[in-house]
Amino acid sequence: MQQGTRSRQGPVRDPVDGTRSGQAGGSAYALDRGRLDELLGHAFPASGTRDIRMPWTDRFFYDAPAADGRDVEEAVRKARVAQRAWAATPLRTRRAVLRAFRAELAVRGEEALDVAQLETGKARRDALEELADIALVGRYYDRRAEELLRPRRRAGVLPFLTRVWELRKPHGVVGVIAPWNYPLALAASDALPALLAGNAVVVKPDLQTSLSALWIAEGLRRAGVPDDVFQVVTGDGPTAGGAVVEHADFLMFTGSSETGRKVAKRAGERLIDFTLELGGKNALVVLEDADVDRAVAGILRGCFANAGQLCISLERVLVHRAIYDELRHRLELAVPTLAIGPGLTYDIDMGSLISEAQLEKTRSHIEDAIERGARLVSGGRARPDLGPWFHEPTILERVAADSLAANHETFGPVVSLAAFADEDEAVRLANRGTYGLNASVWTRDLGRGRRFATRIRAGTVNVNDAYGPAWASVDAPMGGFGDSGSGRRHGADGILKYTASQTVAVQTGHPLVTPAGLGHDLSARAVRAWLRWLGR
Repeated sequence: MQQGTRSRQGPVRDPVDGTRSGQAGGSAYALDRGRLDELLGHAFPASGTRDIRMPWTDRFFYDAPAADGRDVEEAVRKARVAQRAWAATPLRTRRAVLRAFRAELAVRGEEALDVAQLETGKARRDALEELADIALVGRYYDRRAEELLRPRRRAGVLPFLTRVWELRKPHGVVGVIAPWNYPLALAASDALPALLAGNAVVVKPDLQTSLSALWIAEGLRRAGVPDDVFQVVTGDGPTAGGAVVEHADFLMFTGSSETGRKVAKRAGERLIDFTLELGGKNALVVLEDADVDRAVAGILRGCFANAGQLCISLERVLVHRAIYDELRHRLELAVPTLAIGPGLTYDIDMGSLISEAQLEKTRSHIEDAIERGARLVSGGRARPDLGPWFHEPTILERVAADSLAANHETFGPVVSLAAFADEDEAVRLANRGTYGLNASVWTRDLGRGRRFATRIRAGTVNVNDAYGPAWASVDAPMGGFGDSGSGRRHGADGILKYTASQTVAVQTGHPLVTPAGLGHDLSARAVRAWLRWLGR
């Protein structure tokens, strides 16, 4: 395909050189027009289309269906009908179906990585994290669903006479509004526990990453998820996403804090529950006793994974002044060694930004910081020689407190360095601002690291790692404080939120009313005596 054309003839090839590098003979990329059409066939029928382009080349990729409000309303209606039979399906059967889906990942996962890379421009190792996340989450809830969802006996008001059970009932149709940065994981990992709990799911992916969500939909159908139980509606955020907010029975939203507030407001007006995972301006703290080599490696991974387009990546690095100069020098040497560029192999450290808008935001934060007195430590340039929206990993120091880079999520490969004198100052700097999603602490003293972590106002804090341990330990809840969100994914919360509790109380013997003939005075004295007993 020539740049700027809309030809749909022949296979869609690796946008780098038309071949898959690293394989014998450089075999042609396998996602041909027929395969594209197969995936697009899993989208709910939509009234319009929108052009999608490859971030690596800005060339035409495919036409994505663009649903309007009526399309979404019909998708939710069909999901609601199908949900009744799915909820009545035994949990062991639902578990087996979703176990078969995890097997699909193992067999066909390489194609999923290709799709995610071509839609987002990310490096392959970042795409692989998505498949790992789906597998971890799916396995965890497969093993825990029966225990977490089973009816539970609760204490009755009158021992032996009042028997009480708590049951978990699915909400009905769960709306998942997923962003573009991790399109496989965020289309699947939030949906799997919802499906296990007996809900139907309607996913509204970002329009740019529609194919990734459709690949998930195809895999679920291959595994045996019934038609209409898992729907993908593709379209823009205000139209299709707004319609999901209007019609779903529960909302799982991942995206910006600004949009999250709008989702929360409308969900509150509709009196439906929701979970929001929003933005972050996450801090990485290096204490004076840290292993500097490990800290540098952690900074590179934690700050530049997915080209910084990760809500839990670290954008602020705070370093004890005793080791500040040494760590800055190590970073000056290490950052230029990162391999950036396009490609479908694992030897690339950082891929492209997803769009011109993300590139411009990244550049504006760097330019604003430098205009306000910041010093460029490393990077700082766009790389049009690699592709239209590539940008070098960038480190700044002396970033002014009122600059864009200090106060707003960049969501790009830009990091600010600052020194601190003691732990109290480090805590104050780390907790600065209104976000509270993720943080990282580096020290040789693990007890000290754990104690320090408890002082950080963030939903997850990792000691001697950037984000991986807390994210991948799916038995523990994950979410944000403040402007970083509401509710949690992972852990028991991650499946129970997709249910409403129902209490069933069975009273044996006499009902809880005044016995006939006792009289009001005797009844009142009996109740007061009971209250005194409770007080003791």
